[in-house]
Amino acid sequence: MMKKKITLKNVIKYTLIYSLLILISFVILSPVVWIIGSSFNPGSSVFSSTLIPKNPTIQHYIDLFTETEYPLWFLNTLKVATMNMIVSVIITTLTAYAFSRFRFRGRKQGMMTILVLQMFPSILAMTAMYVLLTKLHLINTHIGLVIVYATGQIPFNTWLVKGYLDAIPRSLDEAAKIDGASNITILTKIIMPLSKPILVFVALQNFVGPWFDFIFPQLVLRGADKKTLAMGLFNWIKDRQANQFTLFAAGAILVAIPITLLYAYFQKHIVEGLSAGATKG
Repeated sequence: MMKKKITLKNVIKYTLIYSLLILISFVILSPVVWIIGSSFNPGSSVFSSTLIPKNPTIQHYIDLFTETEYPLWFLNTLKVATMNMIVSVIITTLTAYAFSRFRFRGRKQGMMTILVLQMFPSILAMTAMYVLLTKLHLINTHIGLVIVYATGQIPFNTWLVKGYLDAIPRSLDEAAKIDGASNITILTKIIMPLSKPILVFVALQNFVGPWFDFIFPQLVLRGADKKTLAMGLFNWIKDRQANQFTLFAAGAILVAIPITLLYAYFQKHIVEGLSAGATKG
């Protein structure tokens, strides 16, 4: 086996690459490490927090569940994220299946409309969404928030899933129809099992979105019992008088843990779904 010749050019090349990677890692991880350290610092001020706590304590984590409404915010966020995930996956799957497998009048125009809608960020429709939810009496309800999230993700998700479904051979559909299977049976028994990677990716993305979002909950929700995690945590640090930074740090760490575990567990499906959706579409 021939050994690769070490040259000055290669040394400089790899030195620059690894230096850049180390710099990027430092920039990304520094705030995370600081937040983790702050969550174990005694006191409550950001100015009293240090990277390595001198007298570490877990009192802030205890206070989250005994002295604050953090558990309620957590349950509210979990409910909204789960509902949005279920509704979005159902709508996306049906829409993508229809555009991928059926030929009907207005199909091309519909796909073009969906493509155009992707170009506009959903935040531009905030005023229209607020007026619509007001007319439907859905302001200050989690259902109204789910409607905003689910409908806003339809364009992107539909294109992504349709690209994956287009790569599944139509011969499978035809063979199933010969055996007497209906379109719903084909979708649930054949298409969806084969589309598991992309559906897992879509489900996870639609779960994570509401988990961290602050803007739309602030627009839709009003009551204290309806707050999500992002709204509740922000209230602790939004004012100069709100001196609860270490409590905020502890809450932020607990917010990130479920999402980190989900990404780690579904990593294989996420990578497969992204690569397949990008190359097969």
